[in-house]
Amino acid sequence: MAMAQTPETFLIRSKIGNLGAPARAYLIYKAGANQVIDSAIITAGNFDFSGQILNPSNAVLVIDHKGVGFEKLDSTADVLNFYIDKGEFALSSPDSASKAKITGSKINDDDKNFKTLLNPVKDKAQKLAAQRNAATGAQNTPEFRSAMQEKYKALQAEQKTIIKKFILGNPDSYLSLMALYSVDGPSPDPFELDTLFNSLSPGLKNTETAKIFKNSLETLKHTALGTMAPDFTQNDVNGVPVKLSSFRGKYVLIDFWASWCGPCREENPNVVKVYNKYKEKNFTIIGVSLDKQSGRADWLAAIKNDGLNWTQVSDLKFWSNQAAALYYVSSIPANFLIDPNGKIIAKNLRGDDLENKLKEVLGK
Repeated sequence: MAMAQTPETFLIRSKIGNLGAPARAYLIYKAGANQVIDSAIITAGNFDFSGQILNPSNAVLVIDHKGVGFEKLDSTADVLNFYIDKGEFALSSPDSASKAKITGSKINDDDKNFKTLLNPVKDKAQKLAAQRNAATGAQNTPEFRSAMQEKYKALQAEQKTIIKKFILGNPDSYLSLMALYSVDGPSPDPFELDTLFNSLSPGLKNTETAKIFKNSLETLKHTALGTMAPDFTQNDVNGVPVKLSSFRGKYVLIDFWASWCGPCREENPNVVKVYNKYKEKNFTIIGVSLDKQSGRADWLAAIKNDGLNWTQVSDLKFWSNQAAALYYVSSIPANFLIDPNGKIIAKNLRGDDLENKLKEVLGK
């Protein structure tokens, strides 16, 4: 699809103090599927970059103040993250790339405004993370973790409101298209995203990037709430094939996890608790592991150590697990709650949310 697009030209006129040799500037960006690393000599602080792009692109400007060479630069290097779009714009700073201001670029103006809107959420998230990390073993109780989860959920809802408002208020901005990817995190509602997508301007919806996003929405609808859960068969720990549809007539939680996944192992005690509480009430779990063939022993050990006494299956193909691909799982832990008729009724239930949903459908 990229080959069908017409490349657009950009020009960045830059001024970083009065830098000169041996200092050198590097620009890293994407042109279609290719990563470009360009360089420029700096004379009296001045240097330009020009090129062609298919779509607006994230870019990184790096100033090698001592002229050590791009390969020798590390995480302490002087960098600026920004966007490249078609047309000409300017970049200037009295002494460094990291302090540079960008003028004449709508997409970078939009990015600045978007980040300003999200900064309060970012600050609250950092404080929550510090609070969680400071919790000692005695303080890190199930009640504490549940309270923290509720705070994170409230923060996610606040962020979602901000992102949706930005998208609806900026229908022409390429950033609105990019923001659609973060509206609902790893488990978006494709129908809600469809509504937001349709609010974009005709020109933006006609870009190749938008068409790809639209296609991904149609894919996500295959595992939306209310749809029939895609059937699959994988071997259990004894090599016996297990078919999802063989559990028809029960509420089933499909739990995607792995022995190497820290958050999965952290969540396992909660899953064990609800399993033991509801396993006699027409409820069961099928665990699908994203472990590797070389990690089979770790998988079996984790099942035993965490007390995961329900059906466990895997094809031991890591991220290429066929069931995970069928459900478009891109991060773990992930889960899908299936009703007795085989329909998906909930997704990605963690902590108290899992038990509350089971209370709702199974009764206390």
